[in-house]
Amino acid sequence: MTSIINYFTKLVAGLNTVGTAWIFFLMLLINIDVLSRYLFNAPIQGVTEVVELSIVGIVFLQISDAIRSGRLTRSDGVYKQIVKRWPKTGYFLGIIFDLAGTIFFITILLGAIPRLIEAYERNYFAGNEGLFVVPVWPIRFILVVGSIVAAMQFIILSYNNFKLLTSGNGSS
Repeated sequence: MTSIINYFTKLVAGLNTVGTAWIFFLMLLINIDVLSRYLFNAPIQGVTEVVELSIVGIVFLQISDAIRSGRLTRSDGVYKQIVKRWPKTGYFLGIIFDLAGTIFFITILLGAIPRLIEAYERNYFAGNEGLFVVPVWPIRFILVVGSIVAAMQFIILSYNNFKLLTSGNGSS
């Protein structure tokens, strides 16, 4: 089980790295577009569409790493105090919270799969035909993959809380 989790952790880190590289690419693209507008009065076609679609892709590439490292935005001040004072209760609540996160991302996944299939089959594009178009399905595919990985990350966190709950450490 540990080796599977190690491989999964590498997958999560890899997705995060791709998201970070994508941010760097967008930064270059936006700066080149600004310079092109300023120096030559000629903007690069499609920058708006690429940035618009990229935001969704980047979020879903990086969200599982944010979940894994505890950087996902949440209010956990009370939760941390509960874990400190009553560890077993805290671990139990952690299981519930992580399972809720799993359900949330599975719900996103169930809504995203039909939209991915539709975008692929009907060849949906973003942009203006004749100027710049970009296919939508790759971003929807990233959304599906990101939702699966995020749900799996929440399952791993839930499993870790379950191990802590049943380990006999701490009391409630």
